[in-house]
Parts: sequence; C-alpha cells; structure tokens
Amino acid sequence: MSAVLKPAAASPTVRRKPLLLHPAAKPLLFVLCALPFAWLFYGAFADTLGPNPAEALIRATGDWTLRFLCITLAVTPLRTWTNQPALARFRRMLGLFAFFYVVLHFLAYSWLDMSFDLDTIAHDIPKRPFALVGFAAFVLMIPLAATSFNRAIKALGAKRWQALHKLVYATVLLGLLHFFWMKAAKNNFAEVSVYAVVIAVLLGWRVKQALQRA
Repeated sequence: MSAVLKPAAASPTVRRKPLLLHPAAKPLLFVLCALPFAWLFYGAFADTLGPNPAEALIRATGDWTLRFLCITLAVTPLRTWTNQPALARFRRMLGLFAFFYVVLHFLAYSWLDMSFDLDTIAHDIPKRPFALVGFAAFVLMIPLAATSFNRAIKALGAKRWQALHKLVYATVLLGLLHFFWMKAAKNNFAEVSVYAVVIAVLLGWRVKQALQRA
C-alpha cells in the first residue's frame, strides 16, 4: 500500500512586536536625539560653525531646547490622534533631552559669553528681560528633570507628580517669550511664528481636553 501522506503541520504564527515596542526603538531614539549635539561638537572642533562659533553654539542649543520641549508636548496628542499608546514610553527621554540641551545652552552662555564669571552672570541676567525669562525657564526645568524617574513618582505620589510636571507648560511659554525677545532685536519673527502656532496647538488641545472632562 502506498504510504499515507500526512498534511504538514501548520507553522505557529509568529507575532511580531510593533515597531514602537521593539527593543531597539529607544536606543535608536537616543541616537537621533543626540545627533544635534554630535553635529555641534564636531562643528566646534572642525571650525565649521561660521564666523561667530560662540554665538552659533548658544543659539543652536537654545533652538534645540525649544524644539525638544515642543516634541515632548506633542507625544500625548499624537498618542491620542494615532491611537498609539506606546508613544508614551518615549516621552521621558525626550523631556530629559530638552533638559540636556538647556544645560548646554546655559553652559555655552556662561562660558563663551561670560567666561564663567559668576558676578558678571548674576548682574547680566536680571538687567536683560530675555535673559531673565530664559533663566526662569531653565530653573523650572530642573525639578522636572530631577523627578523624571520612577522613584520620584513613587515618593511624590502620582497626583503630586502630575501637578509638578505641569510646569512644562509654563516652561515652554517662557522659552517662546525668550526666543521672541531674542528675535525681536533683529526684527525676525518668521521662526517665532512657527513655534507660536505649534505651541498654541499643543496647549490648545490640552485646554480642550480639560474642558471636555469638566
């Protein structure tokens, strides 16, 4: 008798993780967030930052701070609009990179403009409104970065932690005002308008959500 051929067993279905949950997603995001720093670091040593490298470093680190604040604020609306809850796992890293670039911004100002002279810095910041507003935004970001860890959330409690991290709204508005005053000196408002629209959309969405819940 001819052998009875048995049907081949169906291969088990392999479930692939979504890209946002892939183990390589966070390391990839880290590399992407660090690219502006790498570019500035290379430019400083290769002398490719233009005729005024000090100003270029100060401006660029400030720009990237504001950009990362906007990107961080965009995570929650994007998570809702795209129905991708996994986006929330990147918010902490993005916020910490915003703090990283504001630290670089303040260090570049303190070093390249003020030569780390604390007396000069202490007198310079209060007498210039745009510098005072920028410094206030920097100070507000310190507790946000310091509590961006699981232990801090447990120590503060979820409600107090969430209340504290609403300081990011004041921070981004102060950052926008800082940027506006800096650009106003050169009568250049094109970039300011773009940031203002983006921030208005991101904060307006939150106001709408809060009103709907109320």
